[in-house]
Amino acid sequence: MVDVVLPLEDSESAEAQRSAVASKLDIPVDRIRELRLRKHSIDARQRQIKVQLRYEVGLDEPLAPEAAPSCNYPALSASPETVLIVGCGPAGMFAALECLELGLKPIVLERGKDASARRFDLGPILKEGRVIEDSNYCFGEGGAGTFSDGKLYTRATKRGPVRKVYETLVAHGAPDRILVDAHPHIGSNLLPKVVMAMRESIRKAGGEVHFGAKVSAFMLSQNRVAGVRTADGREFATRKLILATGHSARDIYHLLQKEELRLEQKPFAVGVRIEHPQPLIDSLQYHLPRGSERPRLLPAASYRLATKIDGRGVHSFCMCPGGFIVPAATENDEVVVNGMSLARRDSPFANSGMVVTVEPEDTEGFRKEHGVLAGLAFQKALEQAAKQHGGGGQIAPAQRVTDFMTGKSSQDLPKTSYFPGIQAARIDEILPSWVVARLRRGLEIFGRQMHGYVTEDCNLVGFETRTSSPVRIPRDQDSLQHPDVAGFFPCGEGAGYAGGIVSAALDGMRCAKAAAES
Repeated sequence: MVDVVLPLEDSESAEAQRSAVASKLDIPVDRIRELRLRKHSIDARQRQIKVQLRYEVGLDEPLAPEAAPSCNYPALSASPETVLIVGCGPAGMFAALECLELGLKPIVLERGKDASARRFDLGPILKEGRVIEDSNYCFGEGGAGTFSDGKLYTRATKRGPVRKVYETLVAHGAPDRILVDAHPHIGSNLLPKVVMAMRESIRKAGGEVHFGAKVSAFMLSQNRVAGVRTADGREFATRKLILATGHSARDIYHLLQKEELRLEQKPFAVGVRIEHPQPLIDSLQYHLPRGSERPRLLPAASYRLATKIDGRGVHSFCMCPGGFIVPAATENDEVVVNGMSLARRDSPFANSGMVVTVEPEDTEGFRKEHGVLAGLAFQKALEQAAKQHGGGGQIAPAQRVTDFMTGKSSQDLPKTSYFPGIQAARIDEILPSWVVARLRRGLEIFGRQMHGYVTEDCNLVGFETRTSSPVRIPRDQDSLQHPDVAGFFPCGEGAGYAGGIVSAALDGMRCAKAAAES
């Protein structure tokens, strides 16, 4: 592998690429027969933007042909062992595909609809403010990731084969660019076709996927999982169950609590969606004059901000360049916001979560009534407050960031990408005072790091509450089974072991292997 750095304007020139590689290797250019791109990243830290490229080089002869990622899985034997997988998000789908590779038959239960039908159920929440509670931005085939940005960047490289996750997505229709980009993403307009293709791979190889199969009870026998019962009265027997329901399936935590299975509180984060004009973020990140057009070779600029205030993290979360704010509520008595982008990231807005860490002791006031689910109750209270202070339906409360900083009502609000609409409200009075104080100080720091970040052209939209699960479902470190129930494998974001598409996929694969070995 050879790493080279080129000026932005030369980065797509084949001649410049070959010349840079030859210079790095100290060889004549004509010895280079082929270059195969392995990594592409943009370095915009200095005014002169550079592109970092990594190549596999064919010297004197072409490189050996490379097999394209495949979506062909081995057919199952006549009577394979079955694994029940609850949830058809990244953790559940990758667990199912891994089961197929291991000779196990996955049976996937998903409370929502398939991705195609699910898309129609987004209309009522966007246009009428009405949530279809089992089919929305969070529930349905592909989970919350299907209608998100499809961001694949992860720091979970020690948890498993990240490359395999990317190749699986490419095999099912994701752009092969994700194999080389340093911060890959797919886009919410492409993801539905990818997850539908993954479902077909599961079925083609002999697995099952059932939609409209909301789990209403766990069947246990002598401290071992025996199966589940669904809301429509069906029963699915199993001795191995992977629970991969995502962090918004709150009813699952209540079911587990009812069964008196051990649960644990864990840290999470709450705050707002902060939204700027994308050209402003471009100018700050790419050192461009205000009002100038972003060069064609540069993608919509992103950012990542983090600090610590009085023992709590304050950070950006799920930043969506060229994106949209979307309603992520799962019940009709709440307002929740999240972010997404299309593949081209060409919206005129940039948005990000801007959140404060919540430790278990911060939810002490909810513990007497809700016990270990105090964090869920804290989340829900904020979401109901957002509903109360919005404009009805899914209209969200919002405040100019400059008014938030000074404690004033916003007389009007900048334009927004949030389709249901926003209404001026005192975000600084609705959020808990300890969250507000830390957000203000964090924004002061970020405003110094990115001059112009705190501007009257920026909205804070409430509330971003579903950053991660406030609950962890414990599991044995080696067997990955719940310590109280044999054959029960808590998995992914909902169980508290992942934080994004890739880490959830990796955890699904790990749990499938553990199920095979148990």
